[in-house]
Amino acid sequence: MARLAQTAGLTDVQQDILATVKGFVDKEIIPHAQALEHADAYPTDIVEGMKEMGLFGLTIPEEYGGLGESLLTYALVVEQIARGWMSVSGVINTHFIVAHMVRHHGTEAQKKHYLPRMATGEVRGSFSMSEPDLGSDVAAIKTRARRDDDMYTVDGAKMWLTNGGSSNLIALLARTDEGDEKPHRNLTTFLVDKPEGFGEVVPGLTIPGKIEKMGYKGVDTTEAVFDGFRICKNQVLGGTPGQGFAHMMDGVEVGRVNVAARACGIAIRAFELAVDYAQQRRTFGKPIAEHQAIAFKLAEMATKVEAAHLLMVNAARLKDSGQRNDVEAGMAKLLASEYCAEVTQESFRIHGGYGYSKEYEIERLMREAPFLLIGEGTSEIQKTIISRGLLREYRAK
Repeated sequence: MARLAQTAGLTDVQQDILATVKGFVDKEIIPHAQALEHADAYPTDIVEGMKEMGLFGLTIPEEYGGLGESLLTYALVVEQIARGWMSVSGVINTHFIVAHMVRHHGTEAQKKHYLPRMATGEVRGSFSMSEPDLGSDVAAIKTRARRDDDMYTVDGAKMWLTNGGSSNLIALLARTDEGDEKPHRNLTTFLVDKPEGFGEVVPGLTIPGKIEKMGYKGVDTTEAVFDGFRICKNQVLGGTPGQGFAHMMDGVEVGRVNVAARACGIAIRAFELAVDYAQQRRTFGKPIAEHQAIAFKLAEMATKVEAAHLLMVNAARLKDSGQRNDVEAGMAKLLASEYCAEVTQESFRIHGGYGYSKEYEIERLMREAPFLLIGEGTSEIQKTIISRGLLREYRAK
């Protein structure tokens, strides 16, 4: 059989991109991930390498300086990068979501202004939807943007911005109270330019220090506090207020494919570590891989890796085809994140006492995998989305 997580029907270009990325991961990420992660250090050299490969512009159209590749290509690239170190995939994930939103919903002026510089990595995006008092209840957002002629004044606090300090463009969702009866139609997305760094980066916008996390280190996760922040109406994504909910949901949909891809990457790496260790570690006169208890674990782990990968690929291909994929993306994110946690824990068990040591890579994966259970919506949120979609398609007659 072929190795796990292979994808049928890829073009020569896609195969070349993935081969290049895999080589980069093996040579430039995996050997350095442990030290960088333990130091909670931003992977500057790795990010520069990704810029040189054009990964920041992977899905941005060629007319704007990108590579013009599909969501599937991007998801497979993310899978490989997360296999090396999940935090590195986080550096480009929110950037990709913001680029996707600008590409599909921005005005022509916004596309010309941002996309060429996003393609090179000169402009790097972050995504701001959650707030301290809410996560998935998007319609209940409290951050407000009040209009005064050609300007808006923004007040409120945002939470869980990946790349909040290292980005220089925030896609911000705020309430603009357009007068619609439905709360979600009173939300607007703003494109907020800011310098990199922490503290009051511009008048009215403060990015506090990094939030300390159990895993997902290296990449900065922050709050964003708006206090009388002024922004021009030209920075409304698409030029029309009240469309922010639709913009963000489109971004979250591709984000769920991304999280599924990250989960696949971690699960692949956890399996690789387990199958290698199980053939080296010997008990009772033979490698532990030859004991049925361990062999069966490896079989189950491999099956879960393969199932998660196939579901992720299906969701990406549906989105690329222009079809609705909310249910499929939810299924992929649900299954991949849950299986990732299970495969990683089984790998940890196979490693025995060594799995608890910070010298071994599996210890890091054990702290990274839980993030994927909550990122881009918990498993319970995914089940809500899936069940609603099923009832829509299988409505009783």
